[in-house]
Amino acid sequence: MEKAIKPYEEVKKILGTASPAWERLLGHIRYYYAMDEKWVEGKPTHKTYHNLFIRRSGKSLIMFAIREGYFQTGVVLGKDEREKFEKHREQFGEVICKEYNAAQTYHDGKWLGFDVSDEALLDDIISLLHLKRKPNRKVFPESLEKCGRLDLGMSHEEITKQLIP
Repeated sequence: MEKAIKPYEEVKKILGTASPAWERLLGHIRYYYAMDEKWVEGKPTHKTYHNLFIRRSGKSLIMFAIREGYFQTGVVLGKDEREKFEKHREQFGEVICKEYNAAQTYHDGKWLGFDVSDEALLDDIISLLHLKRKPNRKVFPESLEKCGRLDLGMSHEEITKQLIP
């Protein structure tokens, strides 16, 4: 069931020690990509209880599934993205390549999923996102630190206001 995006403080309680990784990855996406966000909640006992889908024009960039103490990411690589990945495979770490090799290829591509409890995989996941889609947001400040933390519950207009110096 689609609902309003949860306030970051609630998400932070659920994520626990994984919240810095969440902040960095979601902050990077919001900083470099102008995308639509869809928050979906199911039954508390269901495995898809807290999910955030980030997409644009019907095409998914990444999916987040929030769990107790960690979060999962899901990235689908279509035919063109798989070809790019094969060309640049050496840029990615062992975990990403192992998941890519193990993933079954469906009609819409390979579905790659990663459990994230710390920042160890973030650089590879960010590289995977850049391979999937080039950033499409004009970057205002020279560094991410100047814009502050981008709250989970902020709208695109609020983020833009915070990014403009």
